[in-house]
Amino acid sequence: MLECEDFLQFQDALKKMRDVDDKIIYILNSSLPTPSFKTESDPATVCQDLYKRLNTNYENRSNQINKCIHGSAEQVRTLKSKYENNENDLDVLKHLKKEQNKLRMLKTEVNVEEVLRERTFKVFHERCRNYFKESTAAL
Repeated sequence: MLECEDFLQFQDALKKMRDVDDKIIYILNSSLPTPSFKTESDPATVCQDLYKRLNTNYENRSNQINKCIHGSAEQVRTLKSKYENNENDLDVLKHLKKEQNKLRMLKTEVNVEEVLRERTFKVFHERCRNYFKESTAAL
């Protein structure tokens, strides 16, 4: 469960959750055998397990990002309402601007996830296409 209040902590936690994506080439190189070592591991199993792991990670990250976006959007609505009731309250305005900025940054993370997912699955498919087909995956 990621903490949404501090955006920098949130980004640090996402970075740790994106570790598999960052190391996808290394994981595939170390997990998939070269032709001379094919008997040591089953490439179809390796690819299927990695596929499941990637999808689980994407789902978890997406859920966390969306949860934070919804929480922040609710906070923005609340602060806007408070500010509309008392436009002289500069503390509320300051907090509102800060929360709006955080909401924009959270929404940017959705785009980052899309790019990361596309890049990772491109590499995955290049290496696993001969061993694994998505349509046969039992998620």
